[in-house]
Amino acid sequence: GILKAHWTTALPSPLQNSEELARKGHLMGMKPMVRINYMYSVNFYRWKMENVQILMEAAPMRSTGYCPAEAMCILNWYTPMPFKNGSVVSSVDIYTNGIGPFVPKKRFYVNMNGFLKRDASGKSLFAIGYESLVLKSSHFRLSKSRPLWYTVNHAPVFILGGFYDEKAILFSDSNFQDYVLLELSIDSCWVGSFYCPILGFSATIHDAIATESTLFIRQNQLVYYFTGTYSTLFDKSHGSSRWVRVLPSECIKRLCPVYASGNGSEYVLALTTGKNEGYIHIGTITDGLVSFEMVPDGWSVCEKLPEFKTLNILYKIPEFIPEAKELDFLVLLDTVTYTNTPMTPKGLFFNTLNNMLYIWGNFILQSYNREEFIFLADFPKESTIKYMVNSFKGQMAVVTENEEIWYFLEGGYDVYQVVPSQGWETYHNLQKLQMSSFHSEDESLVSLFFEDGELFQLVYLFDVGKERLVKRLLPVGTLMEYNLSHYGLLLAISFTHTCPFKEIHFIDVPKKQHASRTESYVALPPLVSESLGFHNNNTLAVYQGLVYYLLWLHSKYDKPYADPVHDPTWRWWQHKTKDKDYFFYLFSNRLAAEGIYINMNAYQKLYNMSGDYGIPDLFFLDKGNWFTITVVLLSHQDTFTSSDSQGPTINVDKKLAIAVTIADPECLSVTVTQDVLLNRNAVINKVRTPERGTGSSLLSLWSSAQ
Repeated sequence: GILKAHWTTALPSPLQNSEELARKGHLMGMKPMVRINYMYSVNFYRWKMENVQILMEAAPMRSTGYCPAEAMCILNWYTPMPFKNGSVVSSVDIYTNGIGPFVPKKRFYVNMNGFLKRDASGKSLFAIGYESLVLKSSHFRLSKSRPLWYTVNHAPVFILGGFYDEKAILFSDSNFQDYVLLELSIDSCWVGSFYCPILGFSATIHDAIATESTLFIRQNQLVYYFTGTYSTLFDKSHGSSRWVRVLPSECIKRLCPVYASGNGSEYVLALTTGKNEGYIHIGTITDGLVSFEMVPDGWSVCEKLPEFKTLNILYKIPEFIPEAKELDFLVLLDTVTYTNTPMTPKGLFFNTLNNMLYIWGNFILQSYNREEFIFLADFPKESTIKYMVNSFKGQMAVVTENEEIWYFLEGGYDVYQVVPSQGWETYHNLQKLQMSSFHSEDESLVSLFFEDGELFQLVYLFDVGKERLVKRLLPVGTLMEYNLSHYGLLLAISFTHTCPFKEIHFIDVPKKQHASRTESYVALPPLVSESLGFHNNNTLAVYQGLVYYLLWLHSKYDKPYADPVHDPTWRWWQHKTKDKDYFFYLFSNRLAAEGIYINMNAYQKLYNMSGDYGIPDLFFLDKGNWFTITVVLLSHQDTFTSSDSQGPTINVDKKLAIAVTIADPECLSVTVTQDVLLNRNAVINKVRTPERGTGSSLLSLWSSAQ
């Protein structure tokens, strides 16, 4: 069902944000389309794991303010913005029907903020803190960049601490399209004792983690959580009225996130020091309820380390950096030689989707099975990684202590420095020449994170009088092209083959809607009898009610096997369709008292969306099922053959290939067959993925050309 509905305005892009353009687009027949995609809940025991989206056409309405002439009225487009039970994260895509002015496609997030309350006057206030602080340049001069930690795809709000000696966090419910700086309402007491060797006190908030319903922070050795009021997920009584301190008798030196949910719950890890050094507290969040369990049970890792017989040591990290001159990677075997530079481990990263483990510090070690490790030699031993971020779509990035940004693909061997680099300097300077509001001569990195497979920077710009925090795209592909073209060293760009392949095409791909089991609905606004097609508050209210009822039907439909239509909407109009021509006759002759006409075919479920091809983020496979795709790589003219003393030879196997990464070989397998078409300069790769497990599987797949 729907919790509530409100209105969101679909505006043109910032480059085309004039009132004249809006009126022109309406008169030319432009119709903005709004698609809302609902993310399912973590707790699939309570809520069905379903992918639901609704496509709506925006309704035009003139401003109710002063309007000296009809042609001068301010025009906006509106759609209902329904929330759905079992979901707190929604992405909204806005595009047009292709008629009239060009408006680029735009995506933003409209997430539920469960951390608000109302005072006696009805004004909305934050329940977790106060908007008493003003964002200042000093907040970012004194603080380095820090990771953004949250449950991937399911966290409706982001929080970011790390402000030096400030009991404050950045808070955003729109993936940092906007934000607020909050001073947290916590007690800030410091419990120092012989078992908790904290040398000093600081008000700084560390290790801020956001989950689907609950926020976690650490201040000194103290850990707090706050559960939001999310009635679309669980009972309101599960929400917190204040910050709750947990593990009060423990000395916590670090909180660590668990990015992926599991078994209907989310998790955080609390690492101890002092009297319980070597123990780990696992925090479990289910329906907003938080519990912690200390492991191992009865003994700590530190107590058992000297007794090798009682522990299964998977891998011993080398003491020194391996010698890997002129190599991209090195398999760590007994024959490896080492430099005199010590290895300094700083952290671990484990991807539960593909079982890839990374150990990092002033090095990067990569393992598929946690027993054999590969040393990625492109990363220099002179740099030390501060934190690592993962797109969970095959891309990874790291930030070093010196704020360098490096990029690589999971399972690959090449590690690229993207900031600073020649490509970055070229791109950065071009943006400043274009007077971009997202770039400055003086700026500081705040955080780095992935969103929808793209890498974004959170950056503070120190422009005098215009200091601001911005979220901007870091176009890795563009930066690498600029690096290869050596732009800046020559008078003009020297165009070369920046990729081993000319083009890449995916064919014979299953429909995304079917592969991801997406349930799609469409809703169009009622037709109005107003001469210019403008709506009013009454017709918009009717539109809102129709959308509400459409999604209510979806929520109440239990998909019975014997349903003759398998469509939750067919009963809506089943006794009224015989009169639809009569209703349209009344409306078209201006005889309808309400002045509107509701097209019964405009509110339905879509089963075969046109143009819905491509690789979805997730494939759903039943037991024994499979899917196939075909990847076609088109080569440059000189890729296939090379001349030597023996004449032309074919070297396609060395220059064109694909790699497929799967989550678990016990559940899934992949076979790739390759055909070379010399007359087409193409390589055809047929990929088949059967399911091998004992139940339904979820597959995340990506491919890369080498």
